[in-house]
Amino acid sequence: MGMLDIEAFTTTPLVREPFPYLIVPGFLKAEARIAVQNDYPEIAKPGSFPTTEVEYGPAFASLLEEMQGPELRAAFEAKFEIDLSARPTMVTVRGRAQAKDGRIHTDSKTKIITVLLYMNGQWEANGGRLRLLRTGDSLDDLLAEVPPDEGTLVAFLVTPHSWHGHGQFVGPRRVIQLNWVTGEDVVRHEQSRHRFSARMKKLLSFAS
Repeated sequence: MGMLDIEAFTTTPLVREPFPYLIVPGFLKAEARIAVQNDYPEIAKPGSFPTTEVEYGPAFASLLEEMQGPELRAAFEAKFEIDLSARPTMVTVRGRAQAKDGRIHTDSKTKIITVLLYMNGQWEANGGRLRLLRTGDSLDDLLAEVPPDEGTLVAFLVTPHSWHGHGQFVGPRRVIQLNWVTGEDVVRHEQSRHRFSARMKKLLSFAS
């Protein structure tokens, strides 16, 4: 049995305007969550880290494999009506948020679909809740607000209008980000950029 509730994903309607997105609470099945949490990378610094730059256990490795597997890709192709067969994936993880995180933005043009899988307990804070937005002008112009509760999935097609952000929060905030991207060159560039950033953070931490 897989860790991911593909049926819940396929039966959740796709919101199409102003950009295609869907939200699936409980996408990571309840029976898998403790093992994944225990095997989640220990990340003491803010920022995104490639999975090649962090250490994790077997349950987390199995989750990554399933997230990048053919069954989920087929489900996304059907939901978003897009061919992803020749598109590579890229995965990064976060463990902590800092004050400057969450600024309103759209993702880069090299990303086709963004998938966020949250791995926190029940979220109590007002900040740190993802907001999908109608425009890039205000966090209050929201389409939906998503607390980053454990197992919740948010996915959207990257468009010039796929605005999103969240209110300020400082502290632990776990999220796995999966992207289908335009080509392998994007993966190499982004992994190199994130890898350099991750290593600089480690050096600065050691120096301090």
